[in-house]
Amino acid sequence: MTSFRKMFTSRALILFAVLALLFATDIGRLFYIQVVKGDEYADKAQSQQLSDTEIEANRGTIYDSEGNILAQSATVWTVFLDPSNITDDNRQTIVDYLAGVFEYDDEQKQELLEKSKADSKYQRVEQNVENRVKEEIAQFVSDNKLSLCIGFEEGTRRYYPYGTLASSVIGFTGADNQGLAGIESYYNEELTGVNGRVITAKDAKSNSISNDYETSYDAQDGYSLTLTINTTIQYYLEKELERTLNEYSAKGCYGVVMDCNTGAVLAMASLPDYDCNDPYEITYDVYKKDLDSIKDETEKSEKQSEYIQRQWRNFIVSDTYVPGSVFKTFMASAVLEEGVATLDTTYTCTGSIKVDKHIMHCHYHAGHGTQNLTQGLENSCNPFFITLGQKLGVHNYYKYFNGFGFTEKTGIDVPGEASPQYYEEDEYGIVELSSASFGQTNSLTPIQVCTGLCAIANGGKLLTPYVVSEITDENGNTVSKTEPNVVRQVISEDTSEKVCKMMQSVVDNGTGKNAYVAGYRVGGKTGTSTKLGESEPGEKDKYIVSFAAIAPADDPQIAMLIICDEPNVDLGGGAICAPIAATVIEESMAELGIEPVYTDEEKKELSVSTPAVIGKSSSEAQNTIKNAGLEVKVVGNGDKVLNQSPAASSTIPSGGTVVIYTDDSDKQTVKVPDFTGLTVAQANRLAASNNINIKISGNTANDALVVAYKQSENAGKEVEIGTVVTVSFKSTQAVLD
Repeated sequence: MTSFRKMFTSRALILFAVLALLFATDIGRLFYIQVVKGDEYADKAQSQQLSDTEIEANRGTIYDSEGNILAQSATVWTVFLDPSNITDDNRQTIVDYLAGVFEYDDEQKQELLEKSKADSKYQRVEQNVENRVKEEIAQFVSDNKLSLCIGFEEGTRRYYPYGTLASSVIGFTGADNQGLAGIESYYNEELTGVNGRVITAKDAKSNSISNDYETSYDAQDGYSLTLTINTTIQYYLEKELERTLNEYSAKGCYGVVMDCNTGAVLAMASLPDYDCNDPYEITYDVYKKDLDSIKDETEKSEKQSEYIQRQWRNFIVSDTYVPGSVFKTFMASAVLEEGVATLDTTYTCTGSIKVDKHIMHCHYHAGHGTQNLTQGLENSCNPFFITLGQKLGVHNYYKYFNGFGFTEKTGIDVPGEASPQYYEEDEYGIVELSSASFGQTNSLTPIQVCTGLCAIANGGKLLTPYVVSEITDENGNTVSKTEPNVVRQVISEDTSEKVCKMMQSVVDNGTGKNAYVAGYRVGGKTGTSTKLGESEPGEKDKYIVSFAAIAPADDPQIAMLIICDEPNVDLGGGAICAPIAATVIEESMAELGIEPVYTDEEKKELSVSTPAVIGKSSSEAQNTIKNAGLEVKVVGNGDKVLNQSPAASSTIPSGGTVVIYTDDSDKQTVKVPDFTGLTVAQANRLAASNNINIKISGNTANDALVVAYKQSENAGKEVEIGTVVTVSFKSTQAVLD
């Protein structure tokens, strides 16, 4: 009996120990689950019970100075499948429909079929689906009761209505809607909104249930930007740069136009450029041809990447160049301000000057002879400015070099601004000072040079350039507004006025004649610099040529810098860049509402308004036209005018011809001749022989070197006789100053 009790007790103790161990294990497991891993399992449970969907905020809109949209976000959709709810009965219907909507080939359709069989609840079909297509799919889903099989996620996509226009300023965004270049990058934080959320309860099969269990947090759209860019001025700047880029097969053509009284950038372009909607596409035909000629795929890929980077690069802000003789405007400002020279100071140029052991040449090797200061700038005489620089001295030279902002970045609100490359004051010797005095030695960014030109034009105030004028919230309330910022007074108003008049004389009498615009006093300065070390052995020197301009010179409103990098001909900025400036100035003045003021000579060449003669007798009409100072050509034998060309109130050059029709004869037409390369006299004769009126634009000097380079109607186009064609002329004289 005792042994039985002992055995029972022993077994009971063992059973108790086992039960205690099991109970302790459960307690430990429960502690581990609820305490140690509690947060993790709670998150997992919540993820199974709740659907947390992010609502993407719209990126802020970018406007030009007139309120035109340059960049905006639009709603797009991601279409996805939930394979867990797709059955064999509806699978093929879904695949066939979506493959048709998205125009899939057989391989893509097979991939879609495999996605529909995947062991998951989410398989992406397409991203960036426009709302029209999404609505079509949604209707299909509704009609076929497939809401558990096909779903949609809302997102946004960036659109740029003007494509390439101002692309180097605007930039673009990446797949994640983050700014990658230009204003999109610089102001990314302001443009980016705050995403919203929709939290919805899910059933046991992970499907969303009643809206009673849904919580929403609205997205907050990003701030919008209003730029200082004027789309019209930007268009003409880019159009002329593109024409020049193609005409001279240049490495690049660049330009910037600024309001010289505020620092606002009205236009900025670096060509070749890109389409903001498709920034990885090659746009420049020269690049395309080069890529087509490369057979090795690795080499081709590397070259393509290089060209894409070039198209993205904003040369105006992100690169430096040697400004050449454009810099003489700043030297003239410095010597006048310091009293080292006056407008009456003279110098006799013999074609060269000896500096230490070096001979420095003038671009005109025969020498300019004796000139005053204004004539020295007109002729862009290197020896004259070398002498002025030596008289100014290193200390004063550096004082104004620094004063005009050439030792520091401008602080413009565009990404990637480069630092200038320059000699410090204690690094100058007589040779370095002499070279720097006519624009060599130091490398500056174009935006620095144009900002300095604004200081010359506006009475001597150095301003901070800017591109964004205002930031507003989604309700249109102003968040911040840019006000003009005066960095310092560099020169006096008196010096400013004198240099502006000198620059006007450069256009009227000197190397900048191609920048002439009737009715406006244009000031300018040509420039050329040799790209040292960039030419291969046996190659001719490579040049970068430029033209700086202000207008109107007697009351400056804009400053401009035009640059052509490595043109394929040895022509200076006066021949290549000044014509661009002339067109942009003419269009800018009209856009800004600045009325022309014509000289007596210009008035003689002005266009007149075509008189209205339809309905008048033939004889009366002819007298009316002749009294307006115009010629007349009669077509038909009737007594009454039934039609006329140009139409009434059209502008026609003084002395032009009006064609009148006096019967039902068909309108007579003619093909527009090619005026390219003709002198003014030759173009007039050719136009007259074809019964076409031409309006002369640009450099109209009676010179064999002044020839037509563009026309408003393409050669070969069929037009009615009497049509007015604007023909632009420029001098092709090669001045590498």
